[in-house]
Amino acid sequence: MGLEIGRFLRAQSWGDLKPRLISALILGLAVLALAIIGGFPFKILCVVTGFIVFDEWTRITGGHRAGPLFHLARRALAIALIAFLFGFELVAIGVTIAVALFIAFIDRREKRADWVAGGLVYAAVAGLAPGMVRGEDVEGLAALGLVICVVWSTDIFAYFTGRTFGGPKLMPRVSPKKTLSGAVGGLLAGVVAGLVYSVLVSGKAGFDIVILSAVLSVLGQAGDLYESWVKRRFGVKDSGRLIPGHGGLMDRIDALIFATGALWLIGLLAQELDEPARAIFHL
Repeated sequence: MGLEIGRFLRAQSWGDLKPRLISALILGLAVLALAIIGGFPFKILCVVTGFIVFDEWTRITGGHRAGPLFHLARRALAIALIAFLFGFELVAIGVTIAVALFIAFIDRREKRADWVAGGLVYAAVAGLAPGMVRGEDVEGLAALGLVICVVWSTDIFAYFTGRTFGGPKLMPRVSPKKTLSGAVGGLLAGVVAGLVYSVLVSGKAGFDIVILSAVLSVLGQAGDLYESWVKRRFGVKDSGRLIPGHGGLMDRIDALIFATGALWLIGLLAQELDEPARAIFHL
């Protein structure tokens, strides 16, 4: 029996398991520690994340070919992230939206203009959304913990379920390895994880948490597929080489970018800019 399990784990489809687990563990512990600390240290992590994501996006899409518009987007991102770092969140959001709209609609003659605008928004969401969800209150930490719990559970169980059961491919032209069984397994795991997390944190697990967890799980998987589509569109395998077993930072947090951005928007619409997480938890 032990030999059978050993051969199973050594199979080619599991060959990347060890570096994935090690990288996920190290990155996960670092993110969780800074999220718990909050404040300026976590904001710095968010700012660094935004810059790295923009750099990787540019490498994938060749955004530097847009010339002046690329430099404009990079400067706008820097202004937005620095403004966020010092508490000027409205300025950060306004600069991002204004410059992205300018690049996308004012000068469409540039070869990579649309991809540069998309990269600005994508990197801004990667850097701003987690920090704005986290905020300074315990509700922010709880809300950020929810999205991390749901997305990571979805990612882990989608990987194991897909590799174990196989079956029809989810979107073979975008991501040949992802299966329908993996997507369903990840969704179920994400919902269960969200419910368990909510009970542990707030003592409640209503239908709203089920729906929210399902939405975050689906959007997380959509974010993963979106990045796969972008890389396939430009013939790139990995967004970078920053993380062993995962490639670049985008390869690790693509699901979190979509899910955290959605959670922030939900909180913003239901609450207010300063305390969006209170729309999710009242602790």
